[in-house]
Amino acid sequence: MSALDVTTADPSLPHQVADTKSALAKAGVKYCLPFYVDVHGVPKTKSVPLSHFGRMMSGSELFTGAALDGLGQGPQDDELALHPDPSHVVQLPWRPEVALIPGELRYHGEPWPMCSRTILQQQMKRAADMGLVFNLGIECEVYIVRRDPAALNGIAPNHAADDMARAAYDLSSTLLNYEFLDEVVGHMNAMGWDVYSFDHEDANGQFEFDFAYADAVTMADRFVIWRLMMKEIARKYGWEATMMPKPYADRTGSGAHFNMSLADIESGRNVSGDAADPRGCGLSKRAYQFIAGVKRHAPAIVATTCPTVNSYKRLIKTGSMTGYTWAPIFVSYGGNNRTHMLRVPMLSQASKSTSGARWECRAVDTSLNPYLAAAMMLAAGLDGIEQDLDPGDPIPVNMYELDDAALDTLGVTLLPRTLLESIEAFERDPLGRAVMGDALFASYVELKKKEWWDYHNQVSAWEVETYLTKF
Repeated sequence: MSALDVTTADPSLPHQVADTKSALAKAGVKYCLPFYVDVHGVPKTKSVPLSHFGRMMSGSELFTGAALDGLGQGPQDDELALHPDPSHVVQLPWRPEVALIPGELRYHGEPWPMCSRTILQQQMKRAADMGLVFNLGIECEVYIVRRDPAALNGIAPNHAADDMARAAYDLSSTLLNYEFLDEVVGHMNAMGWDVYSFDHEDANGQFEFDFAYADAVTMADRFVIWRLMMKEIARKYGWEATMMPKPYADRTGSGAHFNMSLADIESGRNVSGDAADPRGCGLSKRAYQFIAGVKRHAPAIVATTCPTVNSYKRLIKTGSMTGYTWAPIFVSYGGNNRTHMLRVPMLSQASKSTSGARWECRAVDTSLNPYLAAAMMLAAGLDGIEQDLDPGDPIPVNMYELDDAALDTLGVTLLPRTLLESIEAFERDPLGRAVMGDALFASYVELKKKEWWDYHNQVSAWEVETYLTKF
């Protein structure tokens, strides 16, 4: 069953709630799991028997916010109520007795300002007030590993036979994982996500799944469910699906590239393209303004799109077995050029149709909170539109081959090199406070600085090996 099969137009109408409940019962659902995410993007829920569906949809399920990071509550506060979104009910194909429903947190009937989904909804409303819908597609990359005490860091690729030095797109390695991949893709399509491609990525045990774009809130919901699904299905095979951006030092990292476009809110028509674009990227003025806004706020944005210590082990110039890391380190944009933070796939030369116009941010990884990351990206882009910013001309070269002098001449700066650098940039930029509000902004800065210092204060095996007897 896809999410659309049980949509209700207005949950306040008792007969429509009853119709949804009846549809779920006919589909074999026994339990509903309404969920929200904590500040890290990890879903939280209570399990509700279908017999209590009506109460649940009215916000009956209460949560103690003090038990979780980034919700801004103490033990003395009243609970937060979760209000599920009736338009996003999803029966799990691999657990058909269970339906998931994303929702927003409220406090005493009012939207809770530290709810991640609410924060993205606020930016979507800002876009709607400008007559726009922000559409988003996420390229989902993941490592499938097995625990191996004899291996470095205790993990190894899920199949020992998946050992090619250059494994990208390899047919044999794809077929080696066929049963697992087929099951995952089958579940994604059963939920109505329309997978159009999947492949073996550059590293051993690494895979990518590409599926249809949607509005940013729907896509963020799907990404949360996708991560959950990957973990559950991998464990069924005795493996782990890791969302670490860089589980191996000598292999490429896993990204979650944001593919973005703007549509007219009334017609749904893509307004991101212009076949007569003199810069040759096929983009409209609004798209360039959006890109300019993202460039301006890039160091702060990556504190949410690349939010972990491990994220910045992906954002390096070299280090993979195949040469470049395929991850960006420059605040720059270009055409179909993967050495930039922002890439613009070319329009079809045959049709010059602008219906598929989009731009991609490559400085995004799978450890993100998709709601906060999308909210920051959208807010930056809307700032660019409102302030009529210009990103300059695209740069048509391999950015990795430019020296510092050439980068200075082009006015190209670097993305933050560590989580500490990114969170300090986030703290300096007023965008983060404007998007998250004072309370979540302060909490996010505090949590991420603590994460950095918890990591930095550890003494690693490399340090002992390098320094123990050196001096």
